[in-house]
Amino acid sequence: MITIIDYGMGNLFSVENAIKTLGAEVIVSSKAEDIKMADKIILPGVGAFPDGMKNLKDLGIDKILTEEVLNKKKPLLGICLGMQLLASVGEEHGITTGLGFIEGTVRKFKIEDKKFRIPHIGWNDVVLSRENILLKNVKTPIFYFDHSYHFVPKDNSVIIATCDYGEIFSAAIQKENIFGVQFHPEKSQREGLNLLNSFLRL
Repeated sequence: MITIIDYGMGNLFSVENAIKTLGAEVIVSSKAEDIKMADKIILPGVGAFPDGMKNLKDLGIDKILTEEVLNKKKPLLGICLGMQLLASVGEEHGITTGLGFIEGTVRKFKIEDKKFRIPHIGWNDVVLSRENILLKNVKTPIFYFDHSYHFVPKDNSVIIATCDYGEIFSAAIQKENIFGVQFHPEKSQREGLNLLNSFLRL
């Protein structure tokens, strides 16, 4: 069973459809019991970091995730905003404390070259930093991005893939059972499905 967490930050049902395409049993929910019974958890998201954290806390999902992911070691995949919320802090609209699952800061792009427009929207190459289970079946690592902020981890060893958009940033991260991708695999056609399938088969 895959539980996609519904915390009011959009982009849920395209992820659900992608998981269904891969033949897995999936539910979209904010209920504690649905998160607790999941074999794997997906935290998607589109929007601002402070809103995302507020919604997680208001629903009590932050505490449930701490128990299920940090203590019980269930695999978690954060997508876009969901990856950013794994950080210690976010700098969007001021300083907001994140889930703190992977130490680091989410900050805005610092790009002087005007040919790189912010937000970063569109298809870009992703470069693997090291061999990893999440991207092992991706043959052509080109994915769809839509973001203005990115995750800067304290420990670069958690970076499993990068992207160059005026500056090199973390496109995918992993720490033990916790994974995050800044791009949208559910919008990235075949290679996105290959990535999601690797997560399902962990």
